[in-house]
Amino acid sequence: MKIAADVLTALVAVIHLYILVLEMFLWNTPRGRAAFGTTEEFAAESRVLAANQGLYNGFLAAGLVFALIAPGTTGFAFAAFFLGCVVVAGVYGAVTVSRRILVVQAVPAAVALLFVLLAG
Repeated sequence: MKIAADVLTALVAVIHLYILVLEMFLWNTPRGRAAFGTTEEFAAESRVLAANQGLYNGFLAAGLVFALIAPGTTGFAFAAFFLGCVVVAGVYGAVTVSRRILVVQAVPAAVALLFVLLAG
């Protein structure tokens, strides 16, 4: 169970690292615009806001990576906390921006959180 929890936690971390790259570095590119369904004009105007969002996604990923390398109850606590944060952020994003966020962020984090709690 612990191995599955760690693999799922790592997957959520990788998802958020990818989102960081999209929002901080690829926002104005065709790939970034396609990922978020934005126009060139909107991407140019919102570039700084997107980079800020990307930074927050990076912090979530960093917390999850720390959870994977921290020993014992510290790792468990960090995994539970940061996965819970991802679930909340994903649900909020699904309600306010796009339901797709529920599938991309909230569901994988919720599944990982379930496994972390069961393994804990």
